Amino acid sequence: MTLNDSSTRDKQTPLDYRSAGVDIDAGEEAKNRLKRLVESTFTAGTRGAFGGFGGMFKIPSGYQSPLLVASADGVGTKIKVAIEADRHDTIGHCLVNHCTNDILVQGAEPLFFLDYVAFGKLIPSVVEGVVAGVAAGCRENSCALIGGETAEMPGVYTPPDYDLAGFIVGIVEEAHVLGSARVQSGDALIALASNGLHTNGYSLARRIVSERLELDMHQPFPDIPGSSVADVLLKVHRSYLTALHPVLDGVHAMAHITGGGLPGNLNRALPTHLDAFVDASTWTIPTEFQVLQYAGVVSHAEMFRAFNMGVGMVVIAPQDQVARVIARAKVCDIAAWELGRVGAGSGDVQIDGKVM
Repeated sequence: MTLNDSSTRDKQTPLDYRSAGVDIDAGEEAKNRLKRLVESTFTAGTRGAFGGFGGMFKIPSGYQSPLLVASADGVGTKIKVAIEADRHDTIGHCLVNHCTNDILVQGAEPLFFLDYVAFGKLIPSVVEGVVAGVAAGCRENSCALIGGETAEMPGVYTPPDYDLAGFIVGIVEEAHVLGSARVQSGDALIALASNGLHTNGYSLARRIVSERLELDMHQPFPDIPGSSVADVLLKVHRSYLTALHPVLDGVHAMAHITGGGLPGNLNRALPTHLDAFVDASTWTIPTEFQVLQYAGVVSHAEMFRAFNMGVGMVVIAPQDQVARVIARAKVCDIAAWELGRVGAGSGDVQIDGKVM
């Protein structure tokens, strides 16, 4: 085939980026909508202005031996709930809080955050909603949103689908890093309540809701009066920074209860010679988990592996710190209770005497 043959001459309609699925004008509109949101998160360490090629942040003074702690994550298939409900202003908040909790378990407080949103077809109002949630999370956690990327990728994502990821950097004094090396036999396990499903278990939850309960996002959620399915499933992933940062000097380790539940996360905070003994009678499983278990005929063990079951964070601390941690959580309107203890073992999590 040559450029002058008949088959080529039939394809002379001019092409542009929009005809290939990428709308540059929509991208510019989205950026203009985001400037105010991003600048609302700037903190004392922020350097540079919105729209730079790279974000800049000044490391705070006063540290003797500072360590930077970084983490990256997404919100999983919770994003499908937001899309189906056409409610986009909470999942960004979930993302920031999730990432904040991930570095908090090592004793770090956040410095700055970056986000990545990728669309099949970029809709400026949806981008604005997502980033509004990110900005709200950054403000809650005193974390500057210093950069990000909004991409339009036709052929990779099918509208209205999109994806969201976040990247956080925090700081901690090296001598104050928390972790399994500090944990001792006899330490207490202290639970801080979750705010619903947080950001894990959604593939199973969505299947139960759609196939077994046969509900859409706008219908009432069973046994939770006044709440739709979307209301329950889009509750914002709780941040524990404000509740726990003032008491970290009395803490040995922590576990953020995300994918894998208590068994798959609490074990990450244990040395290999100690077990965590969880007493499930110390709390009542929240209604949403009971509904999902019953409707999906999900086993007890599977529920504890797929969901947080009402426990969003576990603090491991000496017995003489239990009351202090619980009292601080109460000040922040977060329920907390003694969940169990640490004792001799092999790095496992036992719930009511059973390794899970």
